[in-house]
Parts: sequence; C-alpha cells; structure tokens
Amino acid sequence: MSRDPTRRFTPIGAACATVIALAAGGTQPALAQDMTVAAAPPTRVERIEVTGSRIKRTEDEGALPMQTITREDIVKSGVTTAAEVMRNLSANSGGLSDGGSINTGGYDQKGFNSANLRGIGTSSTLVLLNGRRMANFASPGDDAGVDLNSIPAAAIDRVEVLLDGASAIYGTDAISGVINFITRRDFTGAEVDVYIGDSQEGGAGKRTATVTAGFGTLAENGFNVFGVFDVQRTDALSTSQRSFIKDLKIPERLPHLLSGYTNPSNIYLSKAQRNYLRDQGLLINGEPISNQTINFLAPDCNPPANLYLPGGTGGSQACTYDYMRDTELYPKTEKISFLGRGVTEIAGGHELFAEIALARARSWYVGSTARVTGTVDYTAVPWLKDYSGLEDIDPEIELDMRLDEAGRRESELTSTAQRYVVGMSGSIGDWDYEWALNHSVNDVADRDTHGYVLYNELIQGIEDGIINPFGKSSAEGLALIDSIQVNDTVRRARGTMDSVDFQANRSLAKLGGGALGLAIGGEFRREKNTFNPSALLMSDNINNDFAPEGGTATSDQRRVAAVFGELRAPLTKQLELQFAARFDHYEGVGNTANPKIGARYLVSPQVLLRSSFGTGFRAPSMNDLYRPTRYSSTSTLPDPVYCATVDNNYADCAWNWDTRHYSNDKLKPERSHQFSLGTVFTPHPLWSVSLDYWNIQKRDVISEIGDDVILANLDRYEPLVHRYNEDEGLDGCEYDADDPGICYIELRKENRGRQKASGLDIVVEFKGLKTGYGVFGARMAGTWMIESKQQPDRNAAFISNLGRFVTDGVVQRWRHRLTFDWERGPFSLTLGNTFYSGYDDQNSAINTDDGSVVAKNRVKAYSLWDLSGGYEVSKALSLRAGVQNLFDTPPPYSNQAYYFISGYDPSYTDPRGRFFYVSGRYQFR
Repeated sequence: MSRDPTRRFTPIGAACATVIALAAGGTQPALAQDMTVAAAPPTRVERIEVTGSRIKRTEDEGALPMQTITREDIVKSGVTTAAEVMRNLSANSGGLSDGGSINTGGYDQKGFNSANLRGIGTSSTLVLLNGRRMANFASPGDDAGVDLNSIPAAAIDRVEVLLDGASAIYGTDAISGVINFITRRDFTGAEVDVYIGDSQEGGAGKRTATVTAGFGTLAENGFNVFGVFDVQRTDALSTSQRSFIKDLKIPERLPHLLSGYTNPSNIYLSKAQRNYLRDQGLLINGEPISNQTINFLAPDCNPPANLYLPGGTGGSQACTYDYMRDTELYPKTEKISFLGRGVTEIAGGHELFAEIALARARSWYVGSTARVTGTVDYTAVPWLKDYSGLEDIDPEIELDMRLDEAGRRESELTSTAQRYVVGMSGSIGDWDYEWALNHSVNDVADRDTHGYVLYNELIQGIEDGIINPFGKSSAEGLALIDSIQVNDTVRRARGTMDSVDFQANRSLAKLGGGALGLAIGGEFRREKNTFNPSALLMSDNINNDFAPEGGTATSDQRRVAAVFGELRAPLTKQLELQFAARFDHYEGVGNTANPKIGARYLVSPQVLLRSSFGTGFRAPSMNDLYRPTRYSSTSTLPDPVYCATVDNNYADCAWNWDTRHYSNDKLKPERSHQFSLGTVFTPHPLWSVSLDYWNIQKRDVISEIGDDVILANLDRYEPLVHRYNEDEGLDGCEYDADDPGICYIELRKENRGRQKASGLDIVVEFKGLKTGYGVFGARMAGTWMIESKQQPDRNAAFISNLGRFVTDGVVQRWRHRLTFDWERGPFSLTLGNTFYSGYDDQNSAINTDDGSVVAKNRVKAYSLWDLSGGYEVSKALSLRAGVQNLFDTPPPYSNQAYYFISGYDPSYTDPRGRFFYVSGRYQFR
C-alpha cells in the first residue's frame, strides 16, 4: 500500500482545483467587504529589459512566453542551489543531477548539474548569468552546457526562463530556450542567512550559511559595492540508510541487472574448458557443470551482498553480487561561492560596472567495491589444479572477482568556476548602450582516492598466492592491497571563454502604438578546452579506470563572431511585432543566419495573443569534434546473438559490455526551426491564465545511438557491435572464431537524423486575495508534452521517449509545480506539489526461458509535497521551517538499465525521503 495519501491526485485534478480556487476570487461579490485588492500607489513608469528582447519596454508580457522564479519563490520552496531551483521547473526534463551522476570508473562528467529545457538536450539550452554567457563544464563528455554549480545561488534575485528559442537574440544554441539567472544588482547594509536540514531516516543532511553586505547607493553616493558569500555542505546518503531500497526487492525483480563479479570470485570458462571439465565429471553444487560461469563455493556465496541467485547474472552455478547493498545514492558535497559587484557613476551619466563570480563544488563519490577481471594459470585455482588436461586446452582461467578487501571505490570531483566581467553603460545622444569584457573559466579535477588499485600488481599478487580471490587474504596480501591503492588526480580539464559584447538601442519613428524600437549589437568570443590525463591513468594500470585512447593531452580552441539586430514595432496599441536576426560565424564550422519573428496582439484588456517563429543552429561542441575516445561499459544488458547460442542463459549472455565512445571531427551543425502560439487571459486583477503551444524540430541531430537501441535492433546496427569472431586484427579484441561474444560496442557521434518535440505550457496564477483570514495566493505551472521523438539515423523510424524510458531517460507526459500561499501579519505558509506522470519503463531484458522480453513495467506517477512556514520576528529577523517530501513518498520502482543506480530512476527522484529544515535571516540596516 502506498504511503502517500495523495496518490489519487492527478494533473487534471491539480488544474481543476487551482482554476476553481482562482475563479472563486473573481466570482464572489458577496465577499467584497472582506476581500479587497489594495490600490497601488502611483509609480513612475520605468522601462526594463526582459529576457527575450534587447529593447527595453514598460510591459512584462512580450511576444515570447517567459516564466519568472523570484527570490521569494526560492526561499519558500526550501531549495538552496541553482540545480534544485531547476528541478521545480516543469519545462526542465532530463537535466543532469548529483543523484544521476553516481557512477564508478572514469565517468567523465561526474559532478555536472545541468538544465535541459523540453528534454531535447542540455546542449540546446542556453544558460546565462546576468544576461551573459559562462564557460561550459570542462570535462569532455556527451553534454555541453553550464554547470549549475557555477551559479552563485545565494545571490540570485530571480530566474527568467524564456520558454522559446531565442537564437536570433542570444546565440544560435538557444534552440529550446534561455535560462537567465539574474543576481542582485545593488544592495546596502548586511544580512546573514543560515539553513539546517536533515532527513528523517538519516543521511543527506545539509548546512548552509550566507553573508551579504553592501555599501553605497547611486542616488546618494554615486556608487554601490556589494558581495555575497555562501557555503553549503551536504552529507552523503548510503543505500543502507534507506528502507525503500529493500522494499524495491531488486534481487527478485532485477536479477539480470546485478553483477557477475563476486567475492568469492566467479570463474568464467571458455566453452572448451567447460566441456572438458563436464566430461571429467566435475560437479558444481552437486550438479554436473553446465554453465560457463561457475563458483565452487555456491550456494554459500558470502551473503548478504553476494547471493546465490539462479536468475541473476551469475546463473545457477555461480554467485551474483547485489551492489545496491553497498553504494551511495547521494554524494557528499561541499559548495562555496562568492559574487561581488560594483558600479559607479562617471561623468556624463555613464556607469562603469564590474562583476566577479567565484564558485567551487566538491563531490565525494562512493560506489561499490572494485570489480576485477583477470586471468591466472589453472593451477592457481585450488579446485582445478589437478585437471592437467586444461594445460592442452587453455591453461588460463578468467576470474571475475569483487575486491572487497580494498574497500569501496571513492573519488573526489572538484569543479571550480571563475567569471570576471567589466563594462560600461550609458547614453550617447538618442542611443542607450552597454558593452562588457567577459573572462570565464571552469576547471575540473577528478581524483581517485580509494578502492582503485594498480592492476598489474594486483594480478601478480593473485598469481603469487598472496591475494586470495576466493576468501580472506593473508596479512601479507592485505598489506599488498593497501600498498597499491591509487590516490591520484587522474583527469584535469579546463574550459575558458573570453568575450567582448556590445549592444545599443534607441527609439525611432512614432507608430500607432508607440515608438519603433531598434537594438543592434555584436559579440566576439574565443572558446578553449584542454584535457590532461595523468601519467598513471595513461599507463592503463588502474583497475576500473581505463585510459583514454591516444595517450596524449588535448587542447582545442575556436573563435565565434556574431552581429544581431532587433526591431520592436508597436503598429497600434493592440498589435506589436518583433523582428530579430543574428549572423554567427563559427571557426571551422561555418556561418549561419537566424531570423526571429514575434507578434503580440491585445484583443482586450483581459486577453493577449502572442506567437513567434524562429530558426536555430547548434555548432558541434569541441568535445563532439575532438574529445579523446572514452572507454566505458553498458549496464547489464543481454546480447540477443550470444543468448541464442547459450539457451538465453543470463550467466553467459547478459553482461556489462565494453563500449568505446568516439568523437567525430566531420560533424555538421544541428539546425532547427521552432514556433509558438499562445494566449494570456486576465479576467480579474487577482488572477490570470496563460496557455502556450510550442513546437521544436531539429535536423542533423548530433548524438550517439543508445546501446540498448543497438542491441534491440541488431538487424540494422550489427556493424557497431564488434565481436571476437570477426576479422582478425580488430584493435583490442583477441580473435576467436568460436566466440560470438561482444568485444566492444562502438558509440560514435554522428549527425543522426531529426528530432521533434511539442507541447503546451500552462500557467494559472492567483495572488493578492485579501480576506479577514489573511492574504491568499496560488500558482500552477505545468507542461503537457504532445510529442518527443528522435531518429537514431536518417533512414530509421522515429523512436519516441514520450511517456517511455529510452536509453538514458524519459520525457513524462505531464509535469507541474503547484503552490498555495497564505500570509497574515508576520506569519506565512506555503504548500507545494511537484508532480511527474507515470510512464512505460525500459523493458529491454530477455526472458531466460523463451528469449522474450520480460514482463513490462509501468513506472508510477511521482508526487512530492512540501510545506513551509515563516515568521517575521521583527524587521531584522525572519525565521522559516519546512518539510520536503511531506508524505515520505519513496521513488517509484523502475527497471531502467542506464544509470548505475538500480531499482528506480535517480535522474528526477529524491531518495532522501521526508526532510526537515529550518532557516533564519538577520538583516543589519
């Protein structure tokens, strides 16, 4: 039985409940005496620049749909990082997170937190800080984008999310939209914020402290200087600390996803070795040997982590390792950031400004103990040393062992960001202008700290009989393991972006609805990436951490130049048109011109219509073009070809197959076109509804084919699967005409085909309802996906990931964030709900009995509630306390086979369970 009493809460119910609540505010005149809208005092109309246009305007609502997350929204939800802010955005789907990046063994982009609007790729979402770019996360990998850890979250004033492509205005890669993190622009006085939180079951505790201080005002002093310093620390969360892990029943439900590397070690025999031993009458667990994977100690497999699980990857004559009993769900992290900004007036009404943003994020990843594949002479295996016939067949015996005596694998990932901006703004004649120099850097260091050992020395210790793969090693063996532990920074990467940008705007001729606005500008930037593997990594002697192919460091750079122009034409007081165009030149890639057309029509004071059309162009990243080959492995997946030769026995044909990820210096850019059509309905000053349809189509999409797609469509993609019985001379694969097993799967970046996504964004907002019981408000922002699909190659059918997990993730049909607010005097309450609809799971495993796909699973809808309350003790002191995951809802069961974590999808779920926090702010004014 579900522990969530709101399990029947549906997206339709959320929308209806909100609309009803809002309608009540506009259709109950009898309550007019108690419910009033405070008359706003007259204010000077000020022109502002809103994300989506370079021309300042007096209205917030333009031709492009945009959502704003305020500082107050962030405080009420109890989140403290930019990545957590994005998690509450319904349009964000499939971004990278700390939980999803848990992995072991050379995962290049550990520690990367990213945004992914519309689920069409991190690389198609442009993230800005105060309207300007930042350097992308430096580690080479499949995704190119800004690490959200680089955003000084404590300094955020608001987040403006442009939910439409803006390639003509901000850059060609803004295909799915723009996320503009806007920090405080001026601040005087000082304030101290603290936050303490802990989960009910333990683990994942969080502590934060923020100090903000500023001095001077432009009006009185002619300058302002302020700074924000923030420290955050989050504790690790282990599987042993969560009861829902046992409730998932992973060994019973997902035996094929567990590991065939065990302690005591499994033995993997060739067919010839197995046949010889079977003819000699060898017995395993009292039965004649029949499998190629065996363990002489089965069924006594050293539980609880090492299990006798006939349906697992070890099979009926060996052991299976349940790594989910011995890993982490959430890494320990430490994040420090500083934002400083200064502005001063100079002669002539000009302003000189400077900004510095520094951030360092450290993550400590802990996974299961190391797996070791090694070959030893058969005489080193006590149970086989008397079978002398193996000498003539093949004397080398493969061991698949779990190195528990080395301890769990631990690594430390440090991402450091620096950003320096200096510029000037002001007016010259009829022109308002702004220019700036921007120097942005991201450094990433990946250090193996424990559990990774020197491979050659380990195998030698086994052959010498010092290290025992079948039981406890001697004191001498333990000392050897300790002496060969690796503690080395194995990878360093650095990404640098230097740019100069300028823009100017002015009003031109008067039109029927106001002045014709013009903006022009340009940008020149240089991007540079370097990657430096350590000498130890390049020796390819670290167990579980493979060397990249090529053996040398890489350094690549390119220049990008752009000019743009924009016109805002209010033809009448009701109709406004927006025209924009941008020309970009990418060194080594080519040129592109991208137009943008938008229209805004005020049907009445209550009804606004808006629409837009534009094109986009995403140049391949330098990682797409030049990154070194990365050696990795799949999750445990069956190979249909090999399974057919061994009666679908998982012990032989389901494995973590080796993969090689290749870049491609022949890539063409992605191109796109996108359009939107929407309306804003404001029937009453208290509430409004907006509905926007959007449609994005990309072609020449840069991607790899998913390993699960390859293995499920071998009739089409068999050339990407390299087997031992293929032609001799295949690099790294020892030819064996009798072995159809996989040596490695080739995953190469190509311009694969087309990608389509479309949907509806719905925002219902109600605020400022004053009653005798306080002020009430509510807001729901949701996204209903209509289409999300992609071609694995130009001539293939589209594969949809809408409501279906494919390769690395799912795009849920419906997602929303719903909040209810109440304020009365110094007291306030906020109730929030984050909802993800259910979907069809990744049902790709093969049934061992008949070779069919296993029983399908549908992942349940995921609904999390949070509650917080605030109290203003005085003008200086305010307190807040809250509960996240109010009903202690566990992640829904999933059989996804992409992430290292099994049993649920860590990319969008929260394994912390019920989480309590308190926070306080003290202001010195």
